[in-house]
Amino acid sequence: SAENRQKLARVLAVLIAGGQVPASVLQSALQDHLVKDGLALQCLLDVLQTWLDERDPSTLWAVLRKAGLDSRLMEFFPVSKRSPENFTATFKAHDISQLLDYQKAQEASSVKKDLQQQVSNQLKNEVPVKEIIQSVKEYMTKYLLPEHDVAVLLWTTQMSGMDWNKKEELVADQALKHLKQYTPLLEAFTTTPRAEVALLVKVQEFCYDNMNFMKVFQKIVILFYKTDVLSEDSILKWYKGAHSPKGKSVFLEQMKRFVEWLQNAEEESEGED
Repeated sequence: SAENRQKLARVLAVLIAGGQVPASVLQSALQDHLVKDGLALQCLLDVLQTWLDERDPSTLWAVLRKAGLDSRLMEFFPVSKRSPENFTATFKAHDISQLLDYQKAQEASSVKKDLQQQVSNQLKNEVPVKEIIQSVKEYMTKYLLPEHDVAVLLWTTQMSGMDWNKKEELVADQALKHLKQYTPLLEAFTTTPRAEVALLVKVQEFCYDNMNFMKVFQKIVILFYKTDVLSEDSILKWYKGAHSPKGKSVFLEQMKRFVEWLQNAEEESEGED
């Protein structure tokens, strides 16, 4: 009966929350007839409701992730009811909406991973930059990805697909030659100050994490400035406080003369006005 199934689900939730039974046991509910009749979903909802009475949402999500269930929750829904809207409405109706933020983060991570793979393949196949820009914009629109996330993702993708020279004196030329090809790609996704600063911070952290690039940071920033990837305002904002603590003193010192040049040019421009 429905009452007995609910009792069983609640006992199961307590056992899982207490660590006596692994969360992967819930996968046994993913049988076609149970899913079709809505029994798999009801079991999941009863378990999650009881579980949240026992544990906080972050602990619950960690257990689901460990069991490989965090990305499979939609599979508990009957096929005709598998939509983001219905997923959200169902979780809210059963007072387990705390999990929706984790679900959204999971989906965003998956979407970004797919986009990164797509761009990586396009770069390897030497797809024209205009085509890459178009496909990334379509992806952004479809999945509502913010530009600052996309700018960082494009940088990471461009830099991770390379076999960098181990010699510090040679890696600068290699990096600049590589990046010059793709500055139009980055420029297309740094149309806001937030995206520019996010990219600049990511470049800083990359150069810090990859020691051969420590002395290349300034050259990359100047390249991006000359090709309209980064604006004067964003560079100054980064310099004055929006930077990462990673290698802060080294990179600020590297940028000191260029920043002074920017500030002097700005003052001269204001004087002419």
